Amino acid sequence: MSIKGQIKEAAGYAKEEAYEHGDSPEAQRKAQEGRDLRNEGRVEDGKAPKTNPPGSEQ
Repeated sequence: MSIKGQIKEAAGYAKEEAYEHGDSPEAQRKAQEGRDLRNEGRVEDGKAPKTNPPGSEQ
């Protein structure tokens, strides 16, 4: 696991968690940006990306 991938995954997780419960389109967009960053970090570390929508606990 690379440090850069771990940092991206952690930053994406934090951003997603911060905005996932917002009802505005801006909050949903930021939650998706967090998910995208998280997946980018996961792919760099050889893990499968998460495909469920932001905010779901599956």
